[in-house]
Amino acid sequence: MSKSDATDPGHSKGLFLWLWRNFLQKHWVMLALAMVFMALEGGMMGAISYMMMPMFDDVFAAGNADALWRVGLIILGIFLVRAVAGLIYKVMLSYIQQRSAADLRLLLLQRLMGQDNSYHQTHPPGYLIQRVQADVQSINGVWTAFIIGAGRDLFALISLFSVAIYVDWRWTLVTLVGIPLLVLPSLVAQRFVRRRSREARDLGADMSTRLDEVFHGIVPVKLNRLETYQAGRFKALTDFLVRTEVRVRLGSASITSLIDLMAGIGFLAVLIYGGGEIIEGKKTTGEFMSFFTAISIAFEPLRRMGALSGMWQVAAASIERLKEIVETRPTLLSPPNPVAAPEGVPEVKLDGVTLAYGDTQVLRGTSFVAEPGKTTAIVGASGAGKSTVFNLLTRLVDPDSGRVEIGGVATNEMTLGDLRNLFSVVSQEALLFDETLRENILLGRTDVSDEQLKGVLDAAHVSDFVNALPDGLETRVGPRGTSLSGGQRQRVVIARALLRDTPILLLDEATSALDAQSETVVQQALDRLAKGRTTLVIAHRLSTVREADKIVVMDQGKVVDEGSHEDLLARDGIYADLYNLQFSADGQTAEERALKDRVIKLKPTSDVPEKGWLGRLLSRLPGL
Repeated sequence: MSKSDATDPGHSKGLFLWLWRNFLQKHWVMLALAMVFMALEGGMMGAISYMMMPMFDDVFAAGNADALWRVGLIILGIFLVRAVAGLIYKVMLSYIQQRSAADLRLLLLQRLMGQDNSYHQTHPPGYLIQRVQADVQSINGVWTAFIIGAGRDLFALISLFSVAIYVDWRWTLVTLVGIPLLVLPSLVAQRFVRRRSREARDLGADMSTRLDEVFHGIVPVKLNRLETYQAGRFKALTDFLVRTEVRVRLGSASITSLIDLMAGIGFLAVLIYGGGEIIEGKKTTGEFMSFFTAISIAFEPLRRMGALSGMWQVAAASIERLKEIVETRPTLLSPPNPVAAPEGVPEVKLDGVTLAYGDTQVLRGTSFVAEPGKTTAIVGASGAGKSTVFNLLTRLVDPDSGRVEIGGVATNEMTLGDLRNLFSVVSQEALLFDETLRENILLGRTDVSDEQLKGVLDAAHVSDFVNALPDGLETRVGPRGTSLSGGQRQRVVIARALLRDTPILLLDEATSALDAQSETVVQQALDRLAKGRTTLVIAHRLSTVREADKIVVMDQGKVVDEGSHEDLLARDGIYADLYNLQFSADGQTAEERALKDRVIKLKPTSDVPEKGWLGRLLSRLPGL
């Protein structure tokens, strides 16, 4: 968006119309009723200024005691009406304000969750949090202020200037002599505020991103002693934000200051011009006081409306970004005429699939079949394209060419919901939410009986540790499950998958980050989970895939071999090379061999006699 668009009046109008159509229009009945009470409150301001005339002329100047009570009770009634009307419309606007902000936040969250993976790779979580929280908050108060400014203050100005014109239209013109001095500087100030506000919103997103990265990476920060470094980077952002926010405040305050300047010039002019007429007896003191009160009160709503212009420039910078998010459509969508998902335990097939991320070719004509009800392992060096296969199956990405089928149905022919209901995924990340253990397993389901849940907990070995937790299943697991160990988190994710009971299971390095004891327990749970399902396994540690029904070997985006463990070893190809890198002839892993070699080197050799002091001395003398 260009700067000219950002400050164009038509563009600002378009932003407000977008807010109106999507969030405010549904409340038009309550809004119209609130406007009636705003008009009533605003009209009372003119009534108060008008009552100054009988109060000074009929009561004070004439000394009429009967008029004193009449005028006093009328003024009391005016304030009573104003108080009741103000209370009613403020409550109504508060509801509209909060309900509209809640609807906007919910819509933003839904849109962001529906975006493609590529969108989330280029927009960090801190940026998105800033949009959903801070940007919505920045426009939240402006809606009410804008409506009040366009409603109550506008009606107040109409009533007050009506009284002023009724008293003397020439005095009114003299009072407004300073308006030409206000127009051009106000336009300049508005453009300045809009630009600085955009900078402030961008800085707020950068700060949220920095905080998100620091808190999620707090362990590496501590271990690498990055506290000072990260604090310095955050301080630079806060310093820049302070300067930017001060500039925004300067621009907004300058508009109201210009109105004050105009008011001062107008009061001076009317005092000189009108004071002479009072001295000459052409006007009464009551008329002057009524006029003076009306104009004095009028400048306050005028100042608020001037400040509202600056507030709108601030909010418009946020609205632009929110509108952009809401109108950004994902590319991975359900087809208009979807095919029903296959029933039973399906076959999984890739046929000539190619995929590139930018200029990087990830898959190059990948083809293989995972037979129904059996376990297929996908192995290969890092970068071979294994994880990309899983992303294709669950349609986090679409292939550039080729066909991905589940039970004979292409993945892009099913709805996204039907497709993803076919899969349970267990990965090494084992992401948990900062909820109770029960909620992390049920994930909102209410149709699970206690017996069914207990069976899942037993099968996933969650029962082995749940009773040791402070509140059992009601224990909160902490952010990302940090109060549980890695093995415990994996077992919770397996319990989720068991409860989902889907026909296809995807295991992505599910035990790679676990110690030997935890791996054994988790592997037992995974074996139970895989029974009766089409299972695909990604693993770097070949010890976990030797028992697979089929092993698919990938290299540089292609399937270069497939077969059983014994067949692949007999062919002496890439799989055999990978296996030999990890295992010795006696079946030990490379890590086990390295540890054994280190122990042997550290262990003193028993068959070599230890040298005495003379032998050690002679060994240091060269040539002897």
